Amino acid sequence: MMRYTTWNLHEKINISSENSIIMASDLQKRKKEWLEKLKRDGKLRDPTEDHRIGLRALQHRVRREIIKFIGYGKRSFEEIAEKFNLSEAQARMHLDLLEEALFVESRVENGKKYYYLTPRGEAYLENVEWR
Repeated sequence: MMRYTTWNLHEKINISSENSIIMASDLQKRKKEWLEKLKRDGKLRDPTEDHRIGLRALQHRVRREIIKFIGYGKRSFEEIAEKFNLSEAQARMHLDLLEEALFVESRVENGKKYYYLTPRGEAYLENVEWR
């Protein structure tokens, strides 16, 4: 069992702070890259419209739960539908709204569609859901 002296505790706090700074720096870099991608793809919207779409997506409890579920790692369409007992049409509707609101994005890997959190989805979890 390790005893924490003042020195050990300060060292641990400093290491933790350095990791937080690195993580924040990485997040800022990913956010910048994501925003550049949105510009290239023509997905940047008027802020008022963007907020309206984002709030609409978050109004439903299932969509908020889907964001949390995807927050643990990439999830396939089938995993999401099964986890929340959704029909294919219901799952598609919820995921389409979350994609439109830029909380999640999908990628096809080996012929299977997977969903990931975007920096906006990660920020939602960090700043709203995990508090």
